Amino acid sequence: MTYAPADPAFATHLSSLLPEGVLCPSEPRYQEEPRGRYTGQVGVLAKPGSAQEVALLLREANAARVAVVPYGGGTGLVGGQVLPEGPPPLLISLERMNKIREVYPQENVLVAEAGAILADVQQAAQAQDRLFPLSLASEGSARIGGNLATNAGGVNVLRYGNARDLCLGLEAVLPSGEIWNGLTRLRKDNTGYDLRNLLVGAEGTLGIITAAALKLSPIPAQQGTALFVVPDPEAAISLLALARSQLGEVVSAFELIHRQGLKFLAEHLPQIRQPFSETPEWSVLIDLGMAQGQSPVTALTDLFEAALEADLAQDGVIAQSEAQRQALWSLREQIPEANRLVGSVSSHDISVPISTIPEFIQRGGKVIAALGDGTMRINCFGHLGDGNLHYNVFPAAGRTSRDYEDMRGAVKSAVHDLVQQMGGSFSAEHGVGRMKVADLQRYGDPVKLATMRAIKQALDPIGIMNPGAVLPVLG
Repeated sequence: MTYAPADPAFATHLSSLLPEGVLCPSEPRYQEEPRGRYTGQVGVLAKPGSAQEVALLLREANAARVAVVPYGGGTGLVGGQVLPEGPPPLLISLERMNKIREVYPQENVLVAEAGAILADVQQAAQAQDRLFPLSLASEGSARIGGNLATNAGGVNVLRYGNARDLCLGLEAVLPSGEIWNGLTRLRKDNTGYDLRNLLVGAEGTLGIITAAALKLSPIPAQQGTALFVVPDPEAAISLLALARSQLGEVVSAFELIHRQGLKFLAEHLPQIRQPFSETPEWSVLIDLGMAQGQSPVTALTDLFEAALEADLAQDGVIAQSEAQRQALWSLREQIPEANRLVGSVSSHDISVPISTIPEFIQRGGKVIAALGDGTMRINCFGHLGDGNLHYNVFPAAGRTSRDYEDMRGAVKSAVHDLVQQMGGSFSAEHGVGRMKVADLQRYGDPVKLATMRAIKQALDPIGIMNPGAVLPVLG
């Protein structure tokens, strides 16, 4: 595919059609991504203020064969927000389209523009005594359009689902510049193909989401959190089953934590207080959201006693206040930052069937040990309740990731091969972006890939939308 550059002549043409302030000088942040794996280019930076302006931009880019990169909060971890190769693109940032348009408390619906920051969406819901449950480490800068474009997950998927499950309708602009007015608030709408779910998770390769109708939930009247020490991952899975059997759907999160993650915290973020004098090999963080009149502390105490009797727990801490609850959550939330400070050889966002997690962890350790001298460290943690693990491999103590540059690809392939063998996914919640395009080609079902290419060709025949993300650019 041959693209034209978004050059000064193209910028001059756009400026004659758009209001002042839409085209802006570029800044370094639009060329960066959090892991530093890619450096992008920006030919023209546009910050539209409406769907109509987005439509004009895409219509002109399509006519000129200029590549387009949609940009949300820039927090994605697989390089989908930067274009490192080819002619400089038109980068369209949705940051000016950040309004909360409407909140319908009785319907449990909020309508937000795509540039709204996730934390602002949460706060707007809370102001109406409602909960928008999507919760991520980057929620203070991630934007809702990007969350939907990548089908973001987070800690509450067990109870509330991924971003896809929290979306009722979309307003979006297709590559042709046509605006799809699908901003429905309906829970039931069986009128043909589901374009909403086609665009959610497409990572900006089929169009640009400009607004969304989002599902809200009642705010749990009572919340409780506990950290239980468990003998092993198999016991953790049995504990999850016990918790759901005793407590039903009030279990909001169930997070698996390995000793290595807590050791990294102790080494690099010692201000994070840890509740156990001796770091446990495995523990689980459990979060409950309950109705008025119910006691999370009592529920968690009863659960711990039952787990203790069944040999599924060995020790535990139950938060007695909101401050203690937040302190327990800070352990889990700061693990990624401690990981970043250590510097990984290779990080993996994977999922496998929940019952196979213990086998995966056991086999994964052997696979990594076989690649070297057995001293690389593994921090396996994540959302046990939905089968999503962050399986990250780190240098041996005293060494850095730079010492393992020649092993990065082998480590990633070994982990992803094992995931494939066990019926899992090499990308659970971060998307494909550019980083995992080759993985999708290697592990993806051929019929699925052919269908994806057909959809891409139908909606974006020139291929201007985020070229090289999700699917490779075809010549």
